[in-house]
Amino acid sequence: MYDYLIVGAGMFGATFARLAKDAGKRCLVIDQRPHIAGNCYTSENEGIQVHVYGPHIFHCNDTRIWYFVNRFATFNNFRNSPVAMHGGRAYSLPFNMYTFNQMWGVTSPSEAMAKIESQKLVLDRPPENLEEQALVLVGRDIYEKLIRDYTKKQWQKDPKDLPASIIKRLPVRLTWDNNYFNDCYQGIPTGGYSALFANMLDGIEVKLNVDYFADRAMWNSKAKQVVFTGKIDEYFDFRFGELEYRTLDFETEVLPIENYQGNAVINYTEADVPWTRVIEHKHFEPGNKAPHTVVTREIPVAWSKEKVPYYPIGDERNMRLFERYSELAEQEKNVLFGGRLSEYRYYDMHQVIGSAMALAKRQLAPVYTAQRSGLAQVLV
Repeated sequence: MYDYLIVGAGMFGATFARLAKDAGKRCLVIDQRPHIAGNCYTSENEGIQVHVYGPHIFHCNDTRIWYFVNRFATFNNFRNSPVAMHGGRAYSLPFNMYTFNQMWGVTSPSEAMAKIESQKLVLDRPPENLEEQALVLVGRDIYEKLIRDYTKKQWQKDPKDLPASIIKRLPVRLTWDNNYFNDCYQGIPTGGYSALFANMLDGIEVKLNVDYFADRAMWNSKAKQVVFTGKIDEYFDFRFGELEYRTLDFETEVLPIENYQGNAVINYTEADVPWTRVIEHKHFEPGNKAPHTVVTREIPVAWSKEKVPYYPIGDERNMRLFERYSELAEQEKNVLFGGRLSEYRYYDMHQVIGSAMALAKRQLAPVYTAQRSGLAQVLV
């Protein structure tokens, strides 16, 4: 019998499996897809690593997590500097002095701040939705050109119906700095994420193309405990109704040219453009000299439970529903829940790893302490 059956070979499942294996536990990882790595999965196209389910850029400030992922891959020095297109003009992201110069022609932080202040929404209470939060942060011009219609496309909802927390993730800077993330550790694994996951799962039994729900009792009988990383509402047979997620369709094409758009990520913020962004994958690998290029258009579509879930929609209705499922999960015997789908959280990759480490600490810390292994430091 296995110590752990881990349902899902994505970031949470692979991290927990690795830590459990290192602690001497016997693990079986299963996944319904024909590949490991979940939505981080990359597929090589003649020298270009294609991010099949959308771009994933690793970033964190946590040295413990950075050292952990560097056990399994060498990371390049990619820095994300997206561009937003509106009305045939290009604007730098995240919002910084380049953006403000392109928007208003200002050249100093004081001019930029004065312009923002003149347009900001002033409230005597915290912003209640994404639109209010954006207007409080950057004012009307930037909201109407670069946020409003993009958000409607991206989330398939009006910004007034989305939580304010979503836009808080977007940096606003009064410096000439185009690096999207502030984190000290950033990059993409050389050779792609699939290779990183293969190394992470080395020596661990993995079965793919497995539908856990087709014979749940049989799979559960194989292990002392189950770590479930899928949709928490599906685990409970949608008893209270379905949680919503943002989902996407991808249109990918290989082009016989070296350079299509000159940047890894370009957003399209106008309502009449069906895609939110165009990804040119080779630019995630600085210096890639492939004679061709691979381009993907991300097209938001309406959510249904048959679609691939990408981002939880943490509005009031969905969070109330999740709380009901979470209460059920706490009562479940011998089943541990974790990851973006089971925790219904808008996690970045490093946050998923941190959550898996926290679970491993609760489950495995006594083993690590007894071993006096250097790996114990991972769980501190």
